[in-house]
Amino acid sequence: MSFEQLPDGLGIGVPAPRLSWVLPIGAPAQDAYEIETVRAGHVHRTGRTSGADQVLVPWPGQPLTSREQATVRVRTWAPKEEQPSSWSEPSRVEAGLLDAADWVAVPVGGAWAEDPDSDRRPSRVRKDFAVTAPVERARLHVTAHGLYEAEINGRRVGDDILAPGWTVYPQRLRYRTYDVTDHLRPGTNTVGAWLGDGWYRGRFGFDGGTRNIYGDDLSLVAQLEITHTDGSTTVVATDGTWSAAPGPILTSGLYEGETFDARLEDLNWSTPERTGSEPWTAVSIGARDPHTLVAPQGPAVRCTQEIAPVTVTRTADGRHLLDFGQNLVGRLRVTVDGPPGTRITMRHAEVLQGGELATGPLREAHATDVLVLAGDGPRTWEPRFTLHGFRHAEITGWPGELADGAVTARVYHTDMRRTGWFECSDPLVNRLHENVVWSMRGNFVDIPTDCPQRDERLGWTGDIQVFAPTASYLYDCAGMLDSWLTDVGIEQLPDGTVPWYVPVIPGNDIWTPIRPGAAWGDVAALTPWVLYQRFGDLDLLRRHYPTGRAWVDLVERLAGPTRLWDTGFQLGDWLDPIAPPEDPAAGRTDRHLVATAHFARSARYLAWSARELGEDDDARRYAALADEVAAAFRDRYVLPSGRMTSDSPTAYCLAIAFDLLDDPAARARAGDRLAALVLRDDARIATGFVGTPLICDALTETGHLDVAYRLLTQTECPSWLYTVTQGATTVWERWDSLRPDGTLNPGGMTSFNHYALGAVADWLHRTVGGIAPAAPGYRALTFRPRPGGGITWADTRHETPYGTAALSWKLTADGMTARITVPPGCHGTVDLPGRAPFTLGPGEHVVDSAEPRNAPGPVALAATTHPRP
Repeated sequence: MSFEQLPDGLGIGVPAPRLSWVLPIGAPAQDAYEIETVRAGHVHRTGRTSGADQVLVPWPGQPLTSREQATVRVRTWAPKEEQPSSWSEPSRVEAGLLDAADWVAVPVGGAWAEDPDSDRRPSRVRKDFAVTAPVERARLHVTAHGLYEAEINGRRVGDDILAPGWTVYPQRLRYRTYDVTDHLRPGTNTVGAWLGDGWYRGRFGFDGGTRNIYGDDLSLVAQLEITHTDGSTTVVATDGTWSAAPGPILTSGLYEGETFDARLEDLNWSTPERTGSEPWTAVSIGARDPHTLVAPQGPAVRCTQEIAPVTVTRTADGRHLLDFGQNLVGRLRVTVDGPPGTRITMRHAEVLQGGELATGPLREAHATDVLVLAGDGPRTWEPRFTLHGFRHAEITGWPGELADGAVTARVYHTDMRRTGWFECSDPLVNRLHENVVWSMRGNFVDIPTDCPQRDERLGWTGDIQVFAPTASYLYDCAGMLDSWLTDVGIEQLPDGTVPWYVPVIPGNDIWTPIRPGAAWGDVAALTPWVLYQRFGDLDLLRRHYPTGRAWVDLVERLAGPTRLWDTGFQLGDWLDPIAPPEDPAAGRTDRHLVATAHFARSARYLAWSARELGEDDDARRYAALADEVAAAFRDRYVLPSGRMTSDSPTAYCLAIAFDLLDDPAARARAGDRLAALVLRDDARIATGFVGTPLICDALTETGHLDVAYRLLTQTECPSWLYTVTQGATTVWERWDSLRPDGTLNPGGMTSFNHYALGAVADWLHRTVGGIAPAAPGYRALTFRPRPGGGITWADTRHETPYGTAALSWKLTADGMTARITVPPGCHGTVDLPGRAPFTLGPGEHVVDSAEPRNAPGPVALAATTHPRP
């Protein structure tokens, strides 16, 4: 049993959380279910409830109140079975603080004077309190203006970092609930927190960054609630009785890195036995509207992996250069001993140039951590409030030899559950797919960012718009993206304009003031539909429908009666390979062709969304609008010969993939021309951000699968596998971020970790691997592998909301043999090359291109099939 889109139910922010479960092993389907809830010792059962629903089922009974606990379990009946399954293991859900009136805590921080335009030394805050009665349970509800790490009695609370994450702070500040029962002891206790600038007041953004974007205070908001065994409660909340002092972190920034002086640290600072000489003083008290405090919708950022260096090189001047073999996002943990005052400097970069760190692509992100030793024995340390994108690190000042195990790279990202895997017979394609996974990990750090290393790291709307189908296969990212889309709606301008990146921060003249732009703004209409298709969450679609509708209505006004969006600033097919480094929007495709195509696509998706939500008038209106825009697109951009006014691959990709051609013959001509253009360029990439995610599908759908595979397997620049042959372990921003001659691309945008161009992985999953959703949440699936490119076998697996879907195929002398797993409660249409499609029910099946084995006949499960998102 699980609750909403969360990994657990502690501190949930909705009073009636929806429930999901996976059927017992061997159960083919569900005919009925019974849910049991236990609340304050009261047992309530729904009784046998007919229905196949098992994903995001409405809460049974009265809503939870703040802090209320319940245990929930379920049992199910298979069709034609009289006896139910055994009960599931009970799962616990506990409401957070659901009412603003529940909050008594106020923001507290250091009261000393600071220069708001400088690197300020972060503070710590603390409070001693007494536990005078036995404890039944204790919860810490906590957030901050800035970043926090809480401690109780010298012990870290939780294992998440960069909390509370990045939201549109004035409207939504996320708090998290921790179970701290085991942290407490009878008598005197201490609660405290480290604080860091983070996104709230740190230097962040373009052209040197902007400080104090949301405020210049550094404050903790914490409410420790202790329930005693006698039913009484103790509340320890941030107020004027707390104290503050500067900590041993001298400076900290997401771009800059962190400087830590161990000589200034009292290891007992968060215990009643503190012994340090820090000048603990009264706190300043700030203000926070408790109505803006919200519980998380997804998981926190955590360490998910540790990586040892593969090589350590000592330079002639005593520095150590470390190569971790993988471009990653995280930070170093070091174990070191040395004389007091020893200064160890750690710098980071993604690539080397001339044997040294190539820091140019970082622009103004210094990515430098400094540890000053206290000389009191071995110390294990890592920074708290920063992250770096790096494969290589340089360490200066290390005392003596660097022993094995002394330095470890710790990988951090939003701790989403992995749900998708792919492997095939081509090792270069496997490495490409692995690069996509690593780029997603590095850029899903509380929000979906463009890159994790340079002075940017923003939630660009266009990047996630094209990558969402891939992301939602690889990881359970529904909760995280639901939260981010909420901020998209908040940041949307009154006229419907969607910002280039969310949350919005000051930008340069290109991005400020905010202007509507195709492909980027279309995230509002396209991405909620994709997430609905992949996760089956109709409420998610409903929540974000107004944002998509406002966007499409804006574009309708901009286009006017012609239905052509042919005015205004556009990025077009951003980063087309022919675009010069200084002008990434100067591609070969008419920018307004790109804009009008996206107008049609968003109107169509909005019509589908309206239909699912029961908004019938809207569904008809936006479907008609989509038809009108498509007709205008054809009239303006498709010539009588079938050629397009922009005779470019991206133009044909848009016309085909967005279904803008109303005639099969015209569609075939467009496919033929697209294939000819690709082959004329010897299957090198000639598309940018817009065309690249679409091109393999456009070729496949018009009968040019062989050309799509030519594109996939090309190794010359520009191509996906060129980056692999150059040693890439993540997806690059530019096809030639590292040029064939070994030099770096001279443009100011040269990231080596950018997931957008890795959106081809969705085609790998659906076409090479062969698994695609055919109904929301994969309630119905299509198994349709299409081999090519010399690939002789492929395995792919996806953990759908209903359970495991898998397809493993290999070519044989007689055709193809496939092993297929259909999740319980689902059905799949199997479409193998050379035979007519047929339907399989739940379970494992072995089929080949001649006849199915162990396959039941067609099954009749309620499902709605939609076009591929």
